[in-house]
Amino acid sequence: MIDLDNRLIKKSENNHRVKSPTQTGFSSPATHYSEPRIDLNEVLVTNSSSTFFIRVADDEFKEHNVLTNDVLIVDKSLAPKLNLLVLATVDDSFKIVRIDQNATEVLNIWGVITFVIKSVL
Repeated sequence: MIDLDNRLIKKSENNHRVKSPTQTGFSSPATHYSEPRIDLNEVLVTNSSSTFFIRVADDEFKEHNVLTNDVLIVDKSLAPKLNLLVLATVDDSFKIVRIDQNATEVLNIWGVITFVIKSVL
C-alpha cells in the first residue's frame, strides 16, 4: 500500500509462508541424501560468451540425425575440424554441414555444433 501523503511504501502484512509438513510414520532412509541439480549450461557450454542455442524447425538435416525440435548447441569460438558438424550459411540460409576433406565449396561458418539435444516428443 502506498501512502500518497508521505510517499512511503507500506509492507504487506499478509503471511504467505507454507506450514512445514508434519511427518507421520517412519522417515525415508534417503531423506538426508540430496542430489544437486544438473545445470546444463555448466555441463555443456565451455565458452558462454560465444555459445548459442538453435531449435531445428524441420527434418531437412536427417542425414546428420538432426530432426525437428532438436536443439543445437553451437560454439563460435571453436575452429572447425575434419568430421565435425558446423552451422554454416549456404545461399542465405542456415545449413548443417559435416567438414570433410573433399569439400570444394567455400562455407561461411557460424560455429561448430558441440551438442545436439534430442527431442523425444
